[in-house]
Amino acid sequence: MRARDKAAVSALRTTLAALDNAEAVPVEEAELRGAALEYSPIGAGATEAARRELSESGVVQVVRAEAAERLEVAAQLTALAHADRAARLRAEAAVLLRFLDGPGTAQD
Repeated sequence: MRARDKAAVSALRTTLAALDNAEAVPVEEAELRGAALEYSPIGAGATEAARRELSESGVVQVVRAEAAERLEVAAQLTALAHADRAARLRAEAAVLLRFLDGPGTAQD
């Protein structure tokens, strides 16, 4: 991928963040309240939780959702003043969908 491809860089950064969020473990409300101070965990990593591992189909679902979101927003941008933004969103969606088309198609 060329360093000058802003649409690809933007799409991949936000999709990687979405994948990272999808792997996060939900925090229960009871865990937020905590127990008495003397029972609270201390030390580096004491409150770390193992992250979920997404299956291949889970990753594909997240990437498809990111592409669909971009296409939906681009379709809603009908004003001429937003034509550039809509084109950029469509380009970002195309980048993401290229990765789902199969091996070898995502190489630039």
